[in-house]
Amino acid sequence: MLAALEGAVTAAVLALTAIGLSLVFGVMRVVNVAHGEFYMLGAVIAWSVATSLGGHPAIGFAAALVIAPVVVGLLAAAADMTILKRINYDPERTIVATIGLLYIIQQVTLMTYGPEARPVEPPFNHRLALPWVEWGEQGLALYWPWGLSTTSYKLAVIGAAIVVLLGVWVMMTRTKIGLIMRATQLDRDMAQAFGIPVERVYAIVFGIGAGLAALGAVLIVPIQQAYYLMGADPLLLSFIVVIIGGLGSLPGTVLAALLIGMSDGIISVFFSPTLAKILATLLVALVLVFRPQGLFGTRAA
Repeated sequence: MLAALEGAVTAAVLALTAIGLSLVFGVMRVVNVAHGEFYMLGAVIAWSVATSLGGHPAIGFAAALVIAPVVVGLLAAAADMTILKRINYDPERTIVATIGLLYIIQQVTLMTYGPEARPVEPPFNHRLALPWVEWGEQGLALYWPWGLSTTSYKLAVIGAAIVVLLGVWVMMTRTKIGLIMRATQLDRDMAQAFGIPVERVYAIVFGIGAGLAALGAVLIVPIQQAYYLMGADPLLLSFIVVIIGGLGSLPGTVLAALLIGMSDGIISVFFSPTLAKILATLLVALVLVFRPQGLFGTRAA
């Protein structure tokens, strides 16, 4: 039960991070290798905001929840306009450019923030007893032990991720900006011919993708710690999720994040985190061999 809950928390944050990566690739056809560093930057900014404001932990955390994604999103949009736009979003050159951006963000963070891992105090952290169902001689029985418990904050992380993911779905399917993004995704030249400012749309999409990664980091940093090298694992898992779910497929990304996050959490508890990464990588290899477009992706025409 506890392992499944830990997996659900991992899946929730992973879904936010991966959906940003999937959105960027789906609309822009850009593989953002610096996505994990935007995640890390969100955690570091969250720590800075929370410690600067002081007072009740909820005040600093609430401010970080707004400030970190916005700041990271603006930085990503600026990076898009100053770097990716100048190389015309060429697939090969954007990979090299985002690798360079990765090292710039990482080293600047190291020089300013330092190498230490630093925690952020959660806004609330009440212990909650968890029931479980067990089959016995009398049939199914519901137990409510004192020893099996979790924190209210972890449940809040799962709930917040669900709300944000629903918001992204509504934005993409029910709003004008979502319609413009989908039109740009389908045919960039035709969208430009109809007067859609494609380069501005790309900057917005790149900023939203980085902001979602930063939001995931803000949610997880009270459970983990802010560290300048913490972007590597989220980047790897996000690529795994996007490949399995289907490049550019938002529903596929969410379902793949649930699969990878739950399995990563459960396997890490009972075996080791390394084994969880190995199994996820093997799953990616199988998907690439038998269904290269991903479980929910479509074949290129």
